Amino acid sequence: MVGRTGLYAVLLANAVVVAVFFAQAGFASNALIVLGRLTGLYAALLMAFQLLLVARLPWFDRRIGMDRLTSWHRWTGFSVLWLLLSHAVFIVFGYARASSLDPVNQLVDLAATVEGVLRAIVALALILVVGAVSARCARRRLAYETWHFIHLYTYVAVVLAFTHQVAAGTTFASSAVAEAYWYGVWGVALASVFTGRLVLPLWRNLRHRLRVTAVVPENDHVVSVYVTGRDLDRLPARAGQFFLWRFLTKDRWWQANPFSLSAAPDGRTLRLTAKRAGDGSAALRHLKVGTRVFAEGPYGAFTTLHRTRPDAVLIAGGVGVTPIRALLEELHGHAVVIYRVATDQDAVLYDELRDLALARGAELHLVTGPSVPDRLAPRQLARLVPDIAERDVYLCGPPPMMNAVLGSLRELGVPTPQIHFERFSLAG
Repeated sequence: MVGRTGLYAVLLANAVVVAVFFAQAGFASNALIVLGRLTGLYAALLMAFQLLLVARLPWFDRRIGMDRLTSWHRWTGFSVLWLLLSHAVFIVFGYARASSLDPVNQLVDLAATVEGVLRAIVALALILVVGAVSARCARRRLAYETWHFIHLYTYVAVVLAFTHQVAAGTTFASSAVAEAYWYGVWGVALASVFTGRLVLPLWRNLRHRLRVTAVVPENDHVVSVYVTGRDLDRLPARAGQFFLWRFLTKDRWWQANPFSLSAAPDGRTLRLTAKRAGDGSAALRHLKVGTRVFAEGPYGAFTTLHRTRPDAVLIAGGVGVTPIRALLEELHGHAVVIYRVATDQDAVLYDELRDLALARGAELHLVTGPSVPDRLAPRQLARLVPDIAERDVYLCGPPPMMNAVLGSLRELGVPTPQIHFERFSLAG
């Protein structure tokens, strides 16, 4: 909560600073140009904020969570898109009114005579393309790798937009203080991305030198991969977190897949457990011992860091049991574990869960059967855990199950701060 509140406060404070600098620079006589400049400034501020959201800095990620950061990234991206479109329309029509040119010829004239405008047009075009492929209907039809590759053009657009602001922004050059402020904003944003997305992953992988030590099929569709390396006791990973795993084979080195740790880190070995759901996860079964691994992370706020109550409920669905099983190792206090599967054969890692529950004095409930009727409806959950509203609830599973359980928790009056979940979707 502190991380979220702090981030909101920083964004609001910067919005006020931008408004002050804008007012100090003076207003044009043309209202459309005034609106164009103001929307452009706020688009620039949100673009810098967007970079901070996707930087994957450990401090933000541990406190806010990849799931919430990704959601903010999505909405911020569309806000940037609409602000940039508004900026372009207001500026073009404002100057067209002043020059008596039609909007198309005015745009051509601005691109030809004003430094940085052509770069801004290219940046807007790139952001329009990224926005189009990020729409849900398009996102479902694209492979993750294709979508991610197109998404990388956002960084080109950001650089072009920044150089446009430097060249043509009146507020940018209105005073030495304003100029220092904008250089500072962009400097922090770009340095965050460079650090979080490049420097930190490279440094950690060079330090730990990860390799596959074992590949263990759990059943016909699920496999566990054991990874070891140097100084793993210094890797700041916690139960419930996940990594982006890249196994450096000749045909898979370019693919990165998010998989949770299925055992609490012990300083010697990391374990992931994955269900065959695509080419990337299916290929895990054929990994050879000794395969080099490049892992980005750890990511996620699905940890005990955000606990608010001494006791907990852990609810898992299908292969979503992996972070739940890891959390059970780390949790203190009384825990109730509910494992929802279609059949007993689908209960991956159940023997481990049973042994852990016995050792830690936890209750374990295996709930089997088809999805209809809902076996985790409010009445059923209240029967399994009568004091559920007094506990922290950790939830991981398929999206339909998670949505249904979240509805049940709300109906049972479980306070929102006590509900912990992540959907493990990733921003570009």
